[in-house]
Amino acid sequence: MRRRLIAPAVLLLAAALGCTATPGAAPARGPGPAVPATEPEVRPLGRIVPLPASVEPGGAPYALTAATRIGAPDHPGGRAVAERLAALLRPATGFRLPVVADPAADLALRLDPAATALGDEGYELRSGPARLTLTARTPAGLFRGVQTVRQQLPADIERPTVQRRAWKIAGGTVTDVPRFPYRGAMLDVARHFFTVEEVKAYIDRIALYKYNVLHLHLTDDQGWRIAVGSRPALTAAGAAGEVGGGPGGFYTKDQYRALVRHAADRHIEVVPEIDMPGHTNAALVSHPELNCDGKAPKPHTGIEVGFSTLCAGKEATYAFADDVLREVAALTPGRYVHIGGDEAKSTSPADYRTMMDRIQPLVTKRGKRVMAWHQIALGASPVPGSLIQYWGLDRTTAEEKEKVAEAARAGAGIVVSPADRAYLDMKYAPGTPLGLKWAGTVSVRRAYDWDPGSYLPGVPESAVRGVEAPLWTETLSTPEQLDTMAFPRLPGLAELGWSPREGRTWDTYRLRLAEQAHRFDALGLAWYRSPEVPWPVG
Repeated sequence: MRRRLIAPAVLLLAAALGCTATPGAAPARGPGPAVPATEPEVRPLGRIVPLPASVEPGGAPYALTAATRIGAPDHPGGRAVAERLAALLRPATGFRLPVVADPAADLALRLDPAATALGDEGYELRSGPARLTLTARTPAGLFRGVQTVRQQLPADIERPTVQRRAWKIAGGTVTDVPRFPYRGAMLDVARHFFTVEEVKAYIDRIALYKYNVLHLHLTDDQGWRIAVGSRPALTAAGAAGEVGGGPGGFYTKDQYRALVRHAADRHIEVVPEIDMPGHTNAALVSHPELNCDGKAPKPHTGIEVGFSTLCAGKEATYAFADDVLREVAALTPGRYVHIGGDEAKSTSPADYRTMMDRIQPLVTKRGKRVMAWHQIALGASPVPGSLIQYWGLDRTTAEEKEKVAEAARAGAGIVVSPADRAYLDMKYAPGTPLGLKWAGTVSVRRAYDWDPGSYLPGVPESAVRGVEAPLWTETLSTPEQLDTMAFPRLPGLAELGWSPREGRTWDTYRLRLAEQAHRFDALGLAWYRSPEVPWPVG
């Protein structure tokens, strides 16, 4: 497929948006030119996040009107995407927007199995004065294209009430495919518990930026958040707490299934994490027989790590792991189950290898692939087909990075999540009130200005499956706090996973990001006004 990157001159056009102040926020205006406060009637084609692979602007814009009909493909998945597009557009426009089985409709979604160049998630958008067509090979590709339609419209399209204005999309063609197949966002619901509706809202936020994985960190020292029918004590005792001594909570199996369905409707795969052999204090509170001394520890409400471990010498440990992984795998239609494997500081190297060697087959025999933090490559042998998640720092030793590279060269896939680049719980700057700084501070520019494909020495880009943005919640207990730490860094990490490396620069990205401010406001996000970005004024 021919790719023509957006010209720098187009990227430097500024459009306008408003912004809401947030507690602890930096001044509204960053270095360089500010973005005008009013949006243009027509956003330049491709001036969105993530940056599309190819844009050919030209011609008069398409206008969404009260007469618009949305044409759906003759395919259940394709029609579902068309219905979702209509549901997104109706509140702010006030238009009926009927979904019809008519390929000649003026806003048409098409599935073309022969469009192999678009892959599993690519799409082509053609916009002109009479018609807008969105073509993909799969429903997932159509859904990613819908997010582009959404962002090309004025940001007021996100508002829940009717907005009296024109709804236009610039003329031309966007042909777009993702750079990496894995573009993940992780949410820690173990340190602080978040309800089903709160997690669904986070799924909706990541969907806008073309993420395709939600990694749920379900268990840790502070809490066990998923019901296991064969082990009811896990939630009866292990779920009753969180950092700071709050009430905690857990998801029933039906609630977890509802989360999985909500994500799947947005073509997002859920990866559940059951952390072992460390980060297991909540499990030990529930099942003291898994402790080597057979005693139940006290519930943990702090943020210290590395003190807990399952007992490698007890068969009860492997019976427990088998029960949990069997039930979690049965609830999860996705490809992966994450088994943690990091910060097992109280586990001897020999015991760590023993447990990882016995636990990994418990995943694969359920038809799932193992995902684990990169310590599994340091202290054990990842099974074939594993996905290793690297969370080290720029300053991590060359020896540790080489172990990860060896695993990659042996066939493991790598997801890159360096803590000092991708961890959304790190402070933006020393003075920001939320977050931690053990990995340093992670400014908006630092989170964006690096390349996942070449980040790890010795790891070929062909082994890099993608990038993930983890959001740990030691200091975060409300949805508003999640928003503040995720936005505006989350869109930039999405761009690292989606957009081509060439043609992507901080200087042009920061202008496109500034224009997202009005969309953040329309969505009701409590976002952080980084001084590095020329946010709208006036």
